[in-house]
Amino acid sequence: MASRIIGIGNIVGYLAGFLDLPKYVWFFGNTQFQILCVIACIALGSTVAISIITIKERDPRLEVAAPKSKGGIISFFSTVFRSIRRLPPNTRKVCEVQFFAWIGFFPQLFYSSSYIGDIYVQPALEANPHMSPEELDRLYEKATRVGTFALLVYAITSLATNVLLPFFIAPSYDAPAYESTSSLRSQRSYTTRFSRLLEALVIPGLTLRRAWLCSHLIFATCMFSTLIVRSIAAATALIGIVGISWALTLWAPFAIISAEVSKRDAVRRARQFQARLQSQSHDLEDSLEEKEDQAGVILGIHNMSIATPQILATIGSSILFKFLQKPRGTPGDRSIAVVLAAGGVSTLVAAWLTSRIKDEVELPGEAVPTEEPTREERRSLSRERGLVRSGSYSGLEY
Repeated sequence: MASRIIGIGNIVGYLAGFLDLPKYVWFFGNTQFQILCVIACIALGSTVAISIITIKERDPRLEVAAPKSKGGIISFFSTVFRSIRRLPPNTRKVCEVQFFAWIGFFPQLFYSSSYIGDIYVQPALEANPHMSPEELDRLYEKATRVGTFALLVYAITSLATNVLLPFFIAPSYDAPAYESTSSLRSQRSYTTRFSRLLEALVIPGLTLRRAWLCSHLIFATCMFSTLIVRSIAAATALIGIVGISWALTLWAPFAIISAEVSKRDAVRRARQFQARLQSQSHDLEDSLEEKEDQAGVILGIHNMSIATPQILATIGSSILFKFLQKPRGTPGDRSIAVVLAAGGVSTLVAAWLTSRIKDEVELPGEAVPTEEPTREERRSLSRERGLVRSGSYSGLEY
């Protein structure tokens, strides 16, 4: 759902860039870029404010008190590196995939509109290589609108993929780690024609991991094709197809990591629950040692694996532009296509790493409770620790 909302935002943003904004919202600025910046600030500020106001977090005072760690910059980085070494297996592999995938995605995000615009201006530059600066400005302004339209097609394709593709994906990361027998029985007995139709749409063998792998191959193929595609229609279709890969990038890695984090969190809480009931202090200490593997740290490391490639992609692109790019207004410039194709090479490495990810998140069987605690046990724990726990840790679907 998050990726679908992002897709809607992408469409709105690219549509705003395609329109002549100074004609409609002149009070936000004098140029297209100024107005887009104001709109982006308003959108970001309002959505973050809504999130802060409405999202309720778990009260940390209800958690078992973990030993306080020493503060300081050295302690912080030692904790980060220790957490990287302790990453769950699938999460580690996802971060490796993201590192190489985003080396290819950043140039595509930066230069797709410029690539389309360059194709648009080349015939005009070849016909008249001695344009005045004013004529060049008008030509490149039209080229920017053409490139923005391609990104609009790209956003629509991405949203359509995120809306429709989940119905065809075979579930592989949604097994509940802790759920009552009565809840499971009620779920199995509830069937409708619509639910049976959705089950019939699932393609056997098409797991989320395999779909993500295919998206990397699609992306690499499209990036290599930029070297030979030289028409506006074909290039727009090419960028639109890349929207499929972008949709999986917004969805698959977070689904895989979230499932693993949720299941590990359920196991940790189950161990704490049983340790308190049985007064097993050593089990409780073992569960406290897993604090560093919680969602915040894991997702922070995942974000590092996305942000770091931006530096490498920017440096690599700058080197290629240094040797290949021609001055503005010079016909025959193919440097952007070469940069995009170079990103496709890195994405092939990401595809190979994706093939090494397991479809199921395996957990030790002894860590998952076989039956739900009784009401008396819950009341006893609540009186002893003042803690209230939910009886179900389900809801781990895509």
